[in-house]
Amino acid sequence: MTTLTFEDFKTGRFGTFGPRHVTREEILAFAAEYDPQPMHLDEEAAQKSMLKGLSGSGWHLGSIMMRMLVDGFIGRTASLGSPGVNEMRWLAPLRPGDDLMLDVDVAEARISRSRPETGIVTFKGTIRNAAGVVLCEMESPIIVSRRTGAAE
Repeated sequence: MTTLTFEDFKTGRFGTFGPRHVTREEILAFAAEYDPQPMHLDEEAAQKSMLKGLSGSGWHLGSIMMRMLVDGFIGRTASLGSPGVNEMRWLAPLRPGDDLMLDVDVAEARISRSRPETGIVTFKGTIRNAAGVVLCEMESPIIVSRRTGAAE
């Protein structure tokens, strides 16, 4: 399998990944372990919340997005890590039974000023459900090795 380097990431649409099916059981399990709020754990309490029904944690959705990114391309990228997330927005609830698709765009790709053997690629990820509703958007840079000799 070819390893993706900085030079493989051009500004614009990079790809679409999925689908990823989300079950009620995994929503409950994630919430019980990491975000035990009533709207993520209890059908009746969730119905009375502003979400009007059981919904997955935003952190669960972010974790699913990360898994889809790694399975989609980061797992075969010469990634050296990330300095963080620039922005993450939860726009609509994750529901049991959702089938998710992830659209990934390269928002920016630039050579590092301090480490010219690397580049910084900023990705924008957008997760939609099968109805096309955007559930989450995230923008995050990763540090990626350049091809051997590219910095010379």
